[in-house]
Amino acid sequence: MSLRTVVPIVGLALPAALPGAAAADHKPGHNPGGGASLSLAATPAPVVFASPTVLRGRLTGSSKAGVTVTLREDPFPFGDGNKPVASAVTDAQGDYRFTRRPLVNTVFGASAGPNRSPGVSVSVRIRMSVRVSDSSPRVGQRVRFRGRACPAHNGLVVAIQRRSRSGRYVTVRRTRLKAATTCSAYSRTFRIYRDGRYRVTADDADHARGYSRSRFLDAHR
Repeated sequence: MSLRTVVPIVGLALPAALPGAAAADHKPGHNPGGGASLSLAATPAPVVFASPTVLRGRLTGSSKAGVTVTLREDPFPFGDGNKPVASAVTDAQGDYRFTRRPLVNTVFGASAGPNRSPGVSVSVRIRMSVRVSDSSPRVGQRVRFRGRACPAHNGLVVAIQRRSRSGRYVTVRRTRLKAATTCSAYSRTFRIYRDGRYRVTADDADHARGYSRSRFLDAHR
């Protein structure tokens, strides 16, 4: 994937209207199903790449049981389609659910007959990992930081960050992702002069910002 300069996505903004035919037919507060309505929510959201999210909702109205609900999705770059990907049948209370593993930032929507849910945005974080060559280096020793980012984002900038006294993470080094057997990989070596807690982070247009677990380096003389 080529490098792009983008604004980090912390929570993917919901498009002004659900892409596709659903948006054209549905306006807020308009329920063509004779007083019925269809809800939809995703938990968790955002998710880390390759992790599932559960989409739940409820159909209200006099005929809410045993109704087929169709789940639709519009993945990044959005507007390219609003295709049906799964279906479920409501229970006696009108409840339904789906489990999905979105690969990129995705907007989901559900429909049951003339009833359509609002669009639900699920951001997908890049899965980041970090390893260090020595977690208890001597003061001034060179330590190698390396890890992976999934899915592959070859050429993307990775920031190595250190937690400051205020608790905020500050970027201390940068490097770029390179092609690897699985996903993309990075490596950067630099000198450590004091104790500190480190992490790595990266994001791109098609994925939300991902963070590795933090690693504490105990520098000693």
